[in-house]
Amino acid sequence: MSKIACVMTSMFEDVEYTQPAEAFSKEGHEVTTIEWEAGKEVEGKQGEASVKIDTSIDDVKPEDFDALFIPGGFSPDILRGDEKFVSFAKHFMDEKKPVFAICHGPQLLITAKTLEGRTATGFKSISVDMEYAGVNYEDKEVVVCQNQLVTSRQPDDIPAFNREAIKLLK
Repeated sequence: MSKIACVMTSMFEDVEYTQPAEAFSKEGHEVTTIEWEAGKEVEGKQGEASVKIDTSIDDVKPEDFDALFIPGGFSPDILRGDEKFVSFAKHFMDEKKPVFAICHGPQLLITAKTLEGRTATGFKSISVDMEYAGVNYEDKEVVVCQNQLVTSRQPDDIPAFNREAIKLLK
């Protein structure tokens, strides 16, 4: 099955990590959490989830993974301040590997300058940012672009997000 890199730090949207990660694991895919520090516990912004980070961004290469998962919350905005995470995300988009970004997740892809000409969605508050980045923004529960990029807007969209992401991994 697929090896999925999940880039995240504290202040991620709890269910936007836990529900997709559970769905991926249930299908036999391996999710590896990546942050600055391996072994660190990161906390969800709702205080409902705590995740132990598997590995450091310094110890992984994007070539070692089949897909990228970016949960929402404030985490993507924090990560996009670090060129290591930006370059890591850019690799998946450039290589046409599956990328799953929910809510504020597309912020990392905006900074990587990989969304121009793409059709995608994201949380309402970043829709203008996405449009300025050249995205054909659609206000839908899930948007699949070029059989590679799966985006959704918010926690209510998770069932559709999971369904389309898992379909893409098959």
